[in-house]
Amino acid sequence: MPDLVKVGGFTGWLEAARLAETASIPVSSHMLVEASAHALAVTPTRHWLEYLDIAGPVLRSPLRPADGNITAQGPGIGITWDCDAVNKYAV
Repeated sequence: MPDLVKVGGFTGWLEAARLAETASIPVSSHMLVEASAHALAVTPTRHWLEYLDIAGPVLRSPLRPADGNITAQGPGIGITWDCDAVNKYAV
């Protein structure tokens, strides 16, 4: 379960995915569902997307599972902040 933050972003993820493919090890994500959906899409031995909706409350269009699937959206990692919601939680 690579974590995009701890494995070195997408570059580190791709290296972990290559190693996992070489060893025929399934890869599931850990955290950051919005970015992990993109990373898993290019992971040959992809397995499960860990769905923790941590960012959902401050996004305009949070990713929601449909029939057990998540579809990565938009350019980049496909998120747009809801500025009013972000301000609500600002300290």
